[in-house]
This record gives sequence, structure tokens and C-alpha cells, in this order.
Amino acid sequence: MESGRVRSSTSPIAVPKRAAAVSLTFYNRWVQTGSRANCLPWSTARGCRYTNRSNTALSAAFGHAGRHDVRPSDVLRPRLYASLAAAADRGAADFAELLFVPGVGARTVRALAMVAEVMHGAPYRFTDPARFSFAHGGKDRHPFPVPLRVYDQTIRVLKSAVQSAKLGRGEELAALKRLDDQARLVERHTSGPPVEELIAQERRLSHSYGGRSVFGWELPLKDCADANDAMATQAPPRSSK
Repeated sequence: MESGRVRSSTSPIAVPKRAAAVSLTFYNRWVQTGSRANCLPWSTARGCRYTNRSNTALSAAFGHAGRHDVRPSDVLRPRLYASLAAAADRGAADFAELLFVPGVGARTVRALAMVAEVMHGAPYRFTDPARFSFAHGGKDRHPFPVPLRVYDQTIRVLKSAVQSAKLGRGEELAALKRLDDQARLVERHTSGPPVEELIAQERRLSHSYGGRSVFGWELPLKDCADANDAMATQAPPRSSK
């Protein structure tokens, strides 16, 4: 591992350069196993080797065998609420430029708060891995479709942070670390809506985030309602007997 360390000029946080690059690589692979890289036709175009078998194995390892849906019992809610609170608290100070991105800025900061925990968290923080699916959803629409615009913004921020660190500027990595620190600081004092409400909200906004799953692109809310109405008024199929 590279011995050089990056120290922010505005923060005493020190981050190993090599660790930052490894964290970005790990995060890319981690997202790919459950979301974008497995969404057709990307998996074919990119030569992705991940399969549903690997997803089933992961589900079994974490006690979710036989199902893909994310349930409230799978998530430690105080930690989820803490990530959302940290994004709200630190977003304006550390990610002001990102917040100007129409439609996805604030949502990307929320995703980054969970990414920061993947990069900096201790092993005990990963006892509820389903919680991290709230960063970028899942290819099978569980807990919600992959918000591609948010996904791309997240990767852009991470790449920029690593490149800046290589040039001796660690401010961006330090900002990510502060998100994780803030989440841990407020974890015992936060609350929020039921997990089901958070999932429902993400699905309602999915189209505006560029939502996509193996079932295709997410439709605007009105189009979804029209499609449901059309299905409801269709005549039931007749038996051939």
C-alpha cells in the first residue's frame, strides 16, 4: 500500500491515497453485483460475469434466501435515518455545487452518505447490508429501480475525489469522511418515516432520477396510472375450452 497520505487543508482528516482508490474500485464492484452492471443490455455489452446465481448466494449468506425484496426487518433504521440526516446537515456545507444539479443533487448527497460508510465503516456497520440498497436501488426494482442519474453523479464525485487526492488535494475525500462522521454522531438521536414510506417515495420519483430495472425504464407517475387503468379495464381472457 502506498505510504503517502492526503491531508485536507481545512480538516485534520488523513486518508491513505491507495485506500481511497481501492475503496472506489470496491464500491464499483459492489454496486455492479446488485444493480447497473447486471441490467440488460449493459451486462452483455460490458462482459459482466455476475449472474443471478451470485445474487442468490449473497441473499442466502445474509439470511434473505428465496426473496429479493427489502423489508423493514432487514434494515437497522437508526443507521438509515442517520445517513439521511447527515446528508441534510452536511450537504449545503460540503456539496453546495452538487446541490445545484437539477433533480438529483440532494438525492446524490444521500447516496454519498451511504457510500462514505462503505469506504470508512468498521465491520460491525455492515450487519444489515440491505440498508445500502437505499443508495442506488436494485436491478429487480427492490427496494426501487436503479436511479441512473444519481448513480452516474455518485461515480463522478468519487472519481473526482480520488483524482484530486492523487494531486495532493484531499478536500473532497475529507468531505465524504465528514458525512460518515456526522451520521455516526446523530445516529442515536434521529428518527424518520417508516421504511415502506421511503421505498414508496423513491418509486414515485424514480422516473425523474432516470430509474431503470430489468423490466425497463420507469414511466412518469401519470403514465403509470394510465397503464394501470388500462389494465384494469381490459376484458379478462377467455378460456379456449
